Amino acid sequence: MNKSAPQKDVVLIGEIIGTHGVKGTSKIQSYAESLDVFEPGAALLVRTPDGSENSYEIIWVKPHSRGALLALKDVADRKQAKALVGAELYIGRARLPKLDDGTYYWFDLIGLNVYTTEDRYIGRLDSIIETGANDVYVVKKKDDREILIPALKSIVRVIDIDQKKMQVELPDGLKDR
Repeated sequence: MNKSAPQKDVVLIGEIIGTHGVKGTSKIQSYAESLDVFEPGAALLVRTPDGSENSYEIIWVKPHSRGALLALKDVADRKQAKALVGAELYIGRARLPKLDDGTYYWFDLIGLNVYTTEDRYIGRLDSIIETGANDVYVVKKKDDREILIPALKSIVRVIDIDQKKMQVELPDGLKDR
């Protein structure tokens, strides 16, 4: 276990929700689409609820029930594992799989300022709802009302992560809201 300074450019990928057995195994809830991000031998930043951060090496991970089990180097018994319950798990952004052009991680989109194609400010992308057909962007307006915008190429015209801006062409039913 190594103390580490707070790191920038890390991504939250899960949380320790409990312990399993007596050998220091943790139960985790993964926020990642695949457990592949928990690569054995890789470093994992663990941020406990009190704000302390430590880097651990991943020994193994495997699916279990509705979550997964995770073994970390230097966490060898139940007491050590229990001390990590509630901790958030982070990896370096550079370790994430590369995406195809025009595809984005949700955490890159949330927080974008959303404008119409006429450059009228609509609001801030607050969250994303996953549906069967397409995602739906929840945009919070200045007055705290929300507008739901389908994440379709015919509606979402420009996404500029660097400028933190999304430009949309609202369908007729949403233009006056």
